Amino acid sequence: MSPADTPIALGNDHAGTELKAALRAALKAAGHPVLDLGTHGTESVDYPDFAAAVCAAVTEGRARFGVLVCGTGIGISIAANRNPAIRCALVQDSTGARLTRQHNDANVLALGARMIGVEVALDALRTFLATPYEGGRHDRRVLKLSPAWSPSP
Repeated sequence: MSPADTPIALGNDHAGTELKAALRAALKAAGHPVLDLGTHGTESVDYPDFAAAVCAAVTEGRARFGVLVCGTGIGISIAANRNPAIRCALVQDSTGARLTRQHNDANVLALGARMIGVEVALDALRTFLATPYEGGRHDRRVLKLSPAWSPSP
């Protein structure tokens, strides 16, 4: 994880509070600026609200990437992918994180707090942030997902 000037936006529902805290701490320790868009407790909230906030930060350029956490990662990733500029991938390990960056130029990572452990999530996050988009043969496919897309720097 090499630091960048633009923050990493974090968002979660009540089930993802603990895992998000671990991810936030690791990002800060690595020197990344963090934009934590909540939630910050375990009281029941609606994950689409936090997905929308993180996706807005990414699409508006206030964040370089987004990271979303809910219980399974499924609902929050579905909510994120309603935004046409977002390519959110729910991953279970570093291999999925690497491939979604290489092949899909994913700009939001989703994790399931009840599905993977903290160390696996941290490894996936490090891999996601360190992996560049390959381009080439993948460009035409990514354009079909996000017609206004241009490769991330």
